[in-house]
Amino acid sequence: MKSVSMPYETHGRTGQKSRTRMALVEAAREMVARGEIPTVDRAAVAASVSRATAYRYFPNHASLLAAAHPETGAQSLLGDHPPAEPAARLDVVIRAFTRLIVQTEAQQRTMLRLSLEPSDPDREPLPLRQGRAIGWITEALEPLRGQLTDEALHRLVLGIRSATGIEALVWLTDLGGLSRDEAADLMCESAQALLTAAVTRSSR
Repeated sequence: MKSVSMPYETHGRTGQKSRTRMALVEAAREMVARGEIPTVDRAAVAASVSRATAYRYFPNHASLLAAAHPETGAQSLLGDHPPAEPAARLDVVIRAFTRLIVQTEAQQRTMLRLSLEPSDPDREPLPLRQGRAIGWITEALEPLRGQLTDEALHRLVLGIRSATGIEALVWLTDLGGLSRDEAADLMCESAQALLTAAVTRSSR
């Protein structure tokens, strides 16, 4: 019978292992916030953890980056009592998303730079390639399922995502010259405009 591999931190002294893992993650987050690319070796030194121990938690720098990414723990952006209307739900999600992006801009810029590097088929996917925002936007627009075809809904989600996030923030601030607040407002307006256009097309 084939044995099942268990994550290192899920057995034995789990309390101590949890603290060690968090120390490594926090060290990586501090490096990312400075615009640096964290490696397992550097995180181990910063967290006063042996190199061998650090690699038991994170076998490569991509797995460390995934754990350190500020969006990792957010499963939903709708909150406990979301509105029923698609436009209101989308506004809640996009405002929360843009607020998160602005608050963690330095980390997000580093993650964007890394995500633009050529892909290694053996490397774990980096957070910006995992489509978390796609899931958040899809959840916001779930009441439209049935009114829009699955294809039209997916196209709308992709359109909204393309007009939001760190990529849009970089363009609007660095090239467009907008302030962070202005860029965030424009991303929310763009999302609503795309939603209105999609709903209008579906009703023709």
